[in-house]
Amino acid sequence: MLTPLEIENKKFSKQMVNGYNVEEVDEFLDLLTAEYEKLYKEITDTRAKVEELDESLVHYKSIESTLQSTLMMAQSTAEEVKNIARQQAEQIIEDAQANAKKALDSVEQEAIIKRKELDDIQKQFDIYKAKMESLLISQLELLKEINKE
Repeated sequence: MLTPLEIENKKFSKQMVNGYNVEEVDEFLDLLTAEYEKLYKEITDTRAKVEELDESLVHYKSIESTLQSTLMMAQSTAEEVKNIARQQAEQIIEDAQANAKKALDSVEQEAIIKRKELDDIQKQFDIYKAKMESLLISQLELLKEINKE
C-alpha cells in the first residue's frame, strides 16, 4: 500500500509534446494526497482499534474461561458439600436410631430385672406369710392346749 508521503513525492517525467499540464497534475496529486492521507489515517486508526478490540476480546475470553471454570468448581464444591451434608445427616440418624435402640433395650432389660425382683419379693412375702400363718396356727393350738389343761 502506498503511503501519502510516497504519493506526494512521486515525480513524473515531463514530455515536451502533448504532455500533461504540470500545474493540473500537481493540484490533482495534492488533492489525491490529502484524500489518501485521510483514508490512510482512517485505516491506520481502524486497524489500531481492531487490534485493541482483538486484545480486549482475548482478555474477555480469558475472563469468561476463568469465570466458567470458577462456576464449575463452585457447582462441584456445592454438590460435594451437599453430598457430605447428606451423608452426615444419614450418619446422625443412624447413630440416633442405634442409641435409641440401645436405650430401649437397656430399659427393657431393666424392666425384666425389676419384674424378677418383684416376683422374688412376692414369693418371699408369700413364704413369710405362710410361715407366719403356720406360726400363728401353732401358737393358737398351743394356747388351746394350755386352756384345756
